Amino acid sequence: MKYAIITGASKGLGEAIAKRLIHEQIAIVSVSRTENEEIKRMALEKGLYYNHFSCNLSLEKEVQEVFMDIAHCLFQKDPKEILLFNNAGVIEPIQTVGNLDQTPTIRNIQVNLIAPILITNLFFSKAQLTNTKVQVINVTSGAAIRSIEGWSVYCSSKAGLNMFTQTAALEQAEMKTENKIIAFSPGIMDTNMQETIRSSSNKAFKELERFKEFKENNMLLQADVVANALVDLVISGNVESGKVYNVKELVGE
Repeated sequence: MKYAIITGASKGLGEAIAKRLIHEQIAIVSVSRTENEEIKRMALEKGLYYNHFSCNLSLEKEVQEVFMDIAHCLFQKDPKEILLFNNAGVIEPIQTVGNLDQTPTIRNIQVNLIAPILITNLFFSKAQLTNTKVQVINVTSGAAIRSIEGWSVYCSSKAGLNMFTQTAALEQAEMKTENKIIAFSPGIMDTNMQETIRSSSNKAFKELERFKEFKENNMLLQADVVANALVDLVISGNVESGKVYNVKELVGE
């Protein structure tokens, strides 16, 4: 049996990933502060293992405790493979340097970078002691490779996530494990994060009007389209560990 752990599974891309994986008969571990009842119902109707863990990914101690519990639950089942989707992310603070507030700045780095590092580290460590293959999918952003005024913290955390992905892949290859780790840039999607971006100010975010036009002109990708492209890649068996994939390469846009 394959098991998938999805952070930020209650909405947006995480929800869409979970729904597609359920159709693929893959067991689901949902991680978010609130539970998505529809995902739970779908999994149970399919007779699949399902579990939900509430976790605030900005709190290091909570991340360690919750994911130790998840690892204990899953590894004792001797799974064939664990898919770990580090999907949860935050865009705030949207503000210029010199005007950043400390609390959302620290939270951004904790959720977008530190949590995925800690979670991946734990599961690669556990995999060394078992016959389980772990495949990590870190959801990144085009902002990791493009400087965007007002997004200095977000750009930096996602750039760090890309480098962590690439470095961890080199290490796993050197150790000759079956584990893989990739990053995936989902493009500009019609999610709550885009609503947050559009509600920022022109003073803090220079490209505000451009992002409003994305919505007005129906240029935003739907989460299920992006999720299908990602899951198709992950279950294809043709994943190149260490690569940063872009949704445009997968959907032909």
